[in-house]
Amino acid sequence: MRFVILGGSGSGKSTQAQRLCRHFDIPLISTGEILREALKSQSSCCTIANISSNGRHVQPYVEKGELVPDETMIEFIRTRLNKDDINSGWVLEGYPRTAFQAEELDFLLNDLQQNLDWAIYLQVPEAVMVTRSLGRSLPDDQPEIVQRRVELFYNRTMSILEYYDRCRRLLTINGDQLPDMVEQNILTLLCVP
Repeated sequence: MRFVILGGSGSGKSTQAQRLCRHFDIPLISTGEILREALKSQSSCCTIANISSNGRHVQPYVEKGELVPDETMIEFIRTRLNKDDINSGWVLEGYPRTAFQAEELDFLLNDLQQNLDWAIYLQVPEAVMVTRSLGRSLPDDQPEIVQRRVELFYNRTMSILEYYDRCRRLLTINGDQLPDMVEQNILTLLCVP
């Protein structure tokens, strides 16, 4: 099974991605983790040249809280999807964030002879996303930053839903429930016991 998890900040993407990975025994591909690894490898004295140059390239974007350029992100995803542990499937969290990225991901998967099974959208009201994000007490979860991320989600990401809906690969789940219920609803829609 190959899944993309979609939703705004505070929608429960990370939680459900981890649960799906455990359920299907497949790896989680987290773009946040990929970027942290790139930045960490930059400071390591024993890095491979292209990884450290990628770290230098993404650092300014990450420090400002901006989206890393599409061409850089798709190369990170390509590198990760070429590893051996993804043969039985994967869950991708944090990418794509725009309809253009969704198309680029489809082109990449086609090149790699892989197919995306489902894009799972965790639908959560804006007020709930804001409340959940503010409740996490992370350094970048300040009210104005959280509000900006929610606005960006609605402005940029909603077109992904239309894209995956047209491709008949969109599952919309009510994410405004307890995590166990959300997981069970996902598995039910996937027709998995």
